[in-house]
Formats: sequence, structure tokens, C-alpha cells
Amino acid sequence: MTASNHLLFELGCEELPPKSLKKLSQALLDNILAGLKEADLAYNQARAYATPRRLAVLIDDLQCFQADKIVEKRGPAIQAAYGPDGIPSKAAQGFAASCGATFEQLEKLETDKGAWLIFKQAVKGQATAELIPDIIRKSLNNLPIAKRMRWGSSEHEFVRPVHSALLLFGSEVIGTEILGLKTGRNSFGHRFHAPRDLTIASPHDYVDTLLQQGKVIVDFQDRMDRIEKAANEVAANLGGEAHIDPDLLEEVAALNEWPVPVVGNFDARFLELPMEVLITTMQSNQKYFPVKNAQGGLLPHFITFANIESSNPASIQHGNERVVLPRLADAEFFWKQDRKQSLADRVDSLKTIVFQKDLGTLFDKTERVTNLAAIIATQLQADVELAKRAALLAKTDLMTNMVGEFANLQGIMGRYYAQADGENAEVALALEEHYFPKQSGGATPSGRIGQILALAEKIDTLAGIFSAGLIPTGDKDPYALRRATLGILRVLIENGIALDVVELLDAALDQFSHNFNKAETRQRVIDFIFDRLKGYCLDQGYSSDEFEAVLAVNPTRPLDFMLRIRAVQAFRLLPEAESLAAANKRIINILKKSEHAIPETIGTLVETQEKNLLSAAEDSDAEILPMLAEQNYQLALNRLAQLRDTVDAFFDHVMVNTDDEALRNSRLALLAMLSNQFLKIADISKLQS
Repeated sequence: MTASNHLLFELGCEELPPKSLKKLSQALLDNILAGLKEADLAYNQARAYATPRRLAVLIDDLQCFQADKIVEKRGPAIQAAYGPDGIPSKAAQGFAASCGATFEQLEKLETDKGAWLIFKQAVKGQATAELIPDIIRKSLNNLPIAKRMRWGSSEHEFVRPVHSALLLFGSEVIGTEILGLKTGRNSFGHRFHAPRDLTIASPHDYVDTLLQQGKVIVDFQDRMDRIEKAANEVAANLGGEAHIDPDLLEEVAALNEWPVPVVGNFDARFLELPMEVLITTMQSNQKYFPVKNAQGGLLPHFITFANIESSNPASIQHGNERVVLPRLADAEFFWKQDRKQSLADRVDSLKTIVFQKDLGTLFDKTERVTNLAAIIATQLQADVELAKRAALLAKTDLMTNMVGEFANLQGIMGRYYAQADGENAEVALALEEHYFPKQSGGATPSGRIGQILALAEKIDTLAGIFSAGLIPTGDKDPYALRRATLGILRVLIENGIALDVVELLDAALDQFSHNFNKAETRQRVIDFIFDRLKGYCLDQGYSSDEFEAVLAVNPTRPLDFMLRIRAVQAFRLLPEAESLAAANKRIINILKKSEHAIPETIGTLVETQEKNLLSAAEDSDAEILPMLAEQNYQLALNRLAQLRDTVDAFFDHVMVNTDDEALRNSRLALLAMLSNQFLKIADISKLQS
């Protein structure tokens, strides 16, 4: 049995950036595990720990020594290993010398692809304790830190100054230097409750020692759970429930080593403000959890967390109440000031904001989106005037004080201000929902006007930014075109909107007057759209070959595309699918190799099997027409699956490329007819067996 031990590494730092703490912690764990894998060191399980002032990794049952192994180094081929006189060639001798061996120590490796000289060398495994320091140093160097800093006179760099490095393998310290610090077995407690060194006897004592002696909860998820539970308990005592945003919960856990809940209150008059304004003010600026009542409205309370058990918690409460008051007062002022001017009165001010230098101002964009919204509304037989009104007002809330202060409230404030202005309810809702979906998996617009506006706004942005040459590359996508494109697809597909996305693109491109290559831009955008559609389909459980089968017939209505791929996925489960996919592949290859144009009409046929196929194909062609008209592709493919036996019999008994030109042309025309029936749905020859 291989000897093993537990490994613990902790790096003590100044307060780490809270929004990246969890990411840094996971990256450190991943990097160390990658280093262990590269070193062929096995372990049982591994965990990452993180607090504002430390990153730590605990690895259970890490083997103490690498296994001994035989390393093979391949040299020249046997045919090049000897000269005409049978003496080892210079290449062979050079290979032996590079291995530190003589030619006689080389061996021969024979495979089905040939024979080579090889050198086998036994390599003794190293002790894990000797390998760990370099693995950790490399792991720290490869952390995703945008900007590293130096401290004091040190030449070392990290995201924050470091103060301690603990490194234990079992109960023994691995003595080394990490970021200029000598490693030991000491950790440290809470900055205020236990500001002292803590001796860690062994890796598995780490969590309990810090908890019991140091007033530190080192497990990030444990702190999150405790914070969520405490917030809910406190809110329940107030007669409500805590409004817990997942991102804020993570950030609060990254700010506290010993989180203690504190309740605060604010003047009930602020409840007259839109709820989202209060929530944003409390969450974004103060890191507070708002409290809601049973009906979902806000109560005049908030919950914050202090990183200390204070002997005077009332002072912490009052301090937070004093801090939040001017924030809420500012929001109240913005709300009142903004309502002195209607959204419609703000349209002209959009002329002062440049959207993109080649695409003009936000006013120019508004005019384009208004035109597109009218086109889409007409196609959907929706209210054109409401769609145009919503498009006209869509970006006006960007000119308000509230959105200027809280950018994440764009759209939301548009809805509130539109309601205050007496705008149509559908228009007001559309001003918020045209930003939907806001994140992956988020809701799409619920209202038809919002759906129209979302499509118009996103397709204008997509087409415009591509026309300006600002195509996303790698992970750089400053205009969020990937999200916008996926939004277009989801709005169309998930709301049953059967619009042609290429027609929408053409309508958008036609509105731009700056100098660009329209044909090239059009194709690039189409490719970009269908790349996003592929990702969407894969996320929905469809396979790459199913996607390619549908893409081959170029359907440009995303809703129709999804109906087709659903039918293809169901078809491939049929017992006839594999045979028909192979037959279609064979048919396409035969038709491609034809040196002459395939006749449109089928002439005389002589064999029973080809006559049977013609009759069966004519029947299926007639029967699938109404199915295709209703977009019932699954039923149509089920009907075409009935052709399998007839198709198999044809290929078993009929030679297509006969010397009789007229007969050959008739058979090619028959195959083309058959192939076209499938291609009205998808190219099933793309399906892999």
C-alpha cells in the first residue's frame, strides 16, 4: 500500500479583493491539483478555503512518493539506424549519446506502423515533500490576477501583501520559501477577536483550530450558509424575509471572517420610491440585505453583517443608519427631479450621446430601431404605433439622474417614468423588457411590444457593430454581441415568433450609410448568428451532427430550425435511421460525381426495384407535402422512414452508373427526387452512426 499523508497550504495576506476571492481560491486549488497530476501524485480529495485574509488548500491522502517508472525515448527508425556496411549510423550513435547510453544499450520497438530504436531508462520517484514547493510557487504565479503589487523592499509580487506561509505534510513542516516568506506551521486568528499566531498541529486540525481559537470560519461556503441562515432568521423576527442576491451573499462572505448580523432601519417615507431603487441603493452601495414583507414589498429595515462581535452593537446599527440615510435621500431627490421632465421630452437629448462613431448618436440609433420595430410589428400583425412609441422612448431613461447614478436600473426606471408619464402600459413594460434576457437563462420579454423592441434593438446593435468592423474576438466583446445574438434567438424561439432572422438583418443593414462592405458584413453576421444558434442547440441537448444536418438546408427562421432539429433527433432513434442516413450519404456522393446536370424528369426505368422505388417516392412526396406545410417535420420524417426497405432493395439490385446513358440519367433523376424529399427537412446524411 502506498504511503500517504495530508497536505495543508495557507497563504496569509492583507485583505483580498472581495469580488475575486472565490475565483482566486478555486484557481489556486485547480492549479495545485494540475501540478499534482503532472507529477503523477495521487490523492483522495481536495478542498479550498478562503477568507478575506487567507487562501488555503487541504489535500487528503496525498501519496508520499512518486512511483518509480520506466521512461521510453524514441530514436530513429530502424532502417536509418544502420549504414550499408551494417555499422550503426551517425543518427543512431547520436541518439545513444543524447540518452547518455551506448548503442548496445538501445532496444528495438516494433509496431504496425514500423520499427524504431528506443532507450528505456528507469526513473526513481521523488519524495512528494520535495516537489510540493515548486508546485505551489507555480500555482501562485499562474493565478488570474490582473494587476500584481509589490510591498516593502520585496521583489515578490502578489495581489496583496503577504505576511505568512503555512505548509504542512502530515504533522511535519515542508521547509521552503514562498513569496519571500519561510514556511512554518503557524496560522493567525481574527484581526480583532484573536490577533495572534495559531499553531496548527496537523492539516485536519486547521478548520477547528481557526474556528475555536481564532474566531475564523475558513470555509467559504460555510460562511455563506451561516450568513444566509442568520439573515433569514433576523428577517423573520422582523416579520419579513431577507432579499438575498447570490452575488451579494458571496461578496459579504468575502468581506467577513466572523460575520455577525446587525439590523438597521430607515424612514418609511422612502418606501414611496420604486422598490428597485431602494434595493440597489442598499445592495450596491452598502452591501445590505433588504427585508421584504409577505407580499413582496419592502419593509423599512435592512440587515448588514459586521466582522466583529461588538460589545455595543447599537453603535454599529446607528452608524449604518447614518450612512444609508444620505444615499436614500439622494435617490429620493433623483426620483422627484426626474419626474419634472417626461421621457418624451428627453428624446432630443439623445443627440448628445455618441453610440459609436460610425453609427452616430443614441438618437440616430433610436430612429433606426423605431423603423425596425415598425417592420417587425407589421410582420407580426401587432400594434405598429405602440411599437414605434416604445422604440422612441427606449433609451430616454439613460438621460435621467437615477440611471446616471445607478446604471443597472436602466429599463426599470424607464418603466416607472413611463407609467408616471401616463404612457400605454404595454409601452412602459417594453421599456424594461427590451433589455431581456439580461443574463444566461434569464427571462425573455413577456409582452409582444417588448419582444418586438428587444428584437429591433438587438439586431440593430449586432448589424451596426459588425458594419463598423468591431467583431468580437476571443473573450473580448465590449458591445456584448454574443449576449445580444443569443437574446435574438431566444426571443424568437421561446416566444414562438416565426420571423426570418436574415430578413431582419438585411432590414437593419439597409439603414446604415457609412462606408462598409455590406455583402461581407452580412455573411459574417449570419455566420455569427448560426454559431450562437449552435451553442444554444447544444445546450438544449442536441448533438453537433443533428445541428449540421439542419444547417445544411439553410433554414433562416430560428423557430423553424428548432422544429427541424427536434424532428431529426427523434428520427435518428428510429430503427430505419442508420440505413437511410447511409443511403442518403451514398446518394449525395453519386450525384456529386455525375459529370452532367441531373435531369429534372425521370425517364424509362427497367428494373422492378427501381420502379418500386419510384412508386414509393411519388407516394411519399405527395403525402409529406401537407406535413411540411404545417411544419410537422417529425411526422414527415417518420413517413420517409418507410422508404428504407425499398431504398435498400434498389441499392442491392440496381447499378446506377450503367453504360446506358438514358437509363443512367433516369436513375440519377430518381435518386435526386428521393434526396430532395429529405432535404426539404434536413440533410440526414450528416448524421453519424
